[in-house]
Amino acid sequence: MNPRLRLTLMAGATIVLLGILVFLLLSDPNANSSRAPATRFAGAVRPESPPVRFALQNQDGELIRASALRGQPAIVAFIYSTCQNDCPTIAQQIRGALDRIGSEIPAVAISVDPAGDTAASAQRFLSAQRLGGRLQFLLGSEQKLQPVWREFGVQPQQKDREHSAAVVLLDAAGRQRIGFPLSELTPEAIAHDVLALQREAASQSAAQ
Repeated sequence: MNPRLRLTLMAGATIVLLGILVFLLLSDPNANSSRAPATRFAGAVRPESPPVRFALQNQDGELIRASALRGQPAIVAFIYSTCQNDCPTIAQQIRGALDRIGSEIPAVAISVDPAGDTAASAQRFLSAQRLGGRLQFLLGSEQKLQPVWREFGVQPQQKDREHSAAVVLLDAAGRQRIGFPLSELTPEAIAHDVLALQREAASQSAAQ
């Protein structure tokens, strides 16, 4: 073969191989630095909103205001006391998260069944889930609970429709920050995000 032709073919092959290599590098998701960075939270980040507001009585008849939860992250769940499936699961996931966090933080469960939830049934639920003194069960009339459900985007329990099985984390300022549907709710994920919110609050406090 003509030496000049051989050199031309080799040069062409080299260019093709380099082109393939560049294509593979650019196609590698690990090499693409233009991707959006992953969130530092395990749950879904909620749209920016003002601090939540509510004033409801707990299972012992004490008035609990949302403002009393501020100063550190808080866990808010939506359950009802006679639930046999999702609600005990949610309660146990929260219990596991509190164990992992290592320190007690505010945790409340807000009723989604005002007609069925009573102080006595709420106390029985907390006792059965071994959450006495760790989770407060907040009760109220439908009129009082409707604004709270609306603020959190929650569907209450109905005869023909199951309630929204969701858990929301508030930051130290009392704002909704992270949401977990039941399918993604784990003690590890809750604890991870609570600790992340604690570090965020500590950093903001140090910067002031």
